[in-house]
Amino acid sequence: MSDSAPAALEAVAASKDYPDGTRALIDASLEIGRGETVALVGESGSGKSTLLRLFNRMVEPSSGDVRVDGVPVQSLDPIALRRRTGYVPQDGGLLPHWRVGRNVELVPRLLGWSRDRRRQRTRELLALVGLEPDRHTERYPYELSGGQRQRVALARALAADPPVVLLDEPFSAVDALTRQELHRQFQVVRQQLRTTMLLVTHDLAEAFALADRIGVMRGGRLLQIDSQEQLLAHPGDPYVHQLLALAAVQQPGDVS
Repeated sequence: MSDSAPAALEAVAASKDYPDGTRALIDASLEIGRGETVALVGESGSGKSTLLRLFNRMVEPSSGDVRVDGVPVQSLDPIALRRRTGYVPQDGGLLPHWRVGRNVELVPRLLGWSRDRRRQRTRELLALVGLEPDRHTERYPYELSGGQRQRVALARALAADPPVVLLDEPFSAVDALTRQELHRQFQVVRQQLRTTMLLVTHDLAEAFALADRIGVMRGGRLLQIDSQEQLLAHPGDPYVHQLLALAAVQQPGDVS
């Protein structure tokens, strides 16, 4: 990252405290460069989803700074911010009474794109995520498999060509074989679009397969963020070392 270009996403000593005394996030700092994919891993309650949601203002920090493209998120209108930030929740979040095409068109429609432009973009993205447009555009979410619904959710997140996409455990609710296929499709999307992505997962092997760098979280703290190679060679915290020792992860170069 050059000195003149701000990080696509940046958190500096960001914390989140709730009124009941829960400390969901404690002094978390990270920078994500343009076009980079970073995965956050950790057990339930580690703070990874909280950290991700700071960047679209679904969660507001109690202290610290959060910036998107160098601009403090508190200075940005949350609705406008979310319309230019792709978001894929764990369950996909598709509107069940809308057909696939209309689901994908949601943000472009809100942004005032023309009908022809929306339709063309929808066809492009369904094809990109491995769904045949002529077959799937007019179907309802209940007519799709879980893996197909997650593909539609990814297409919807990408529809307005956002510079950043946030993915909160997007593949955890599907079976292992479907997850492998979604991983392959995710890599196709990464290679073609070069979009900045922040991915939350509880699966270290998934993080290694999909991300340029991996951040390990525990108890609201970001313990270490590094490449797969650096994590394996130089775990910087006893918990990181334990996690690597216990997880059945593939070595560099073995990712399918």
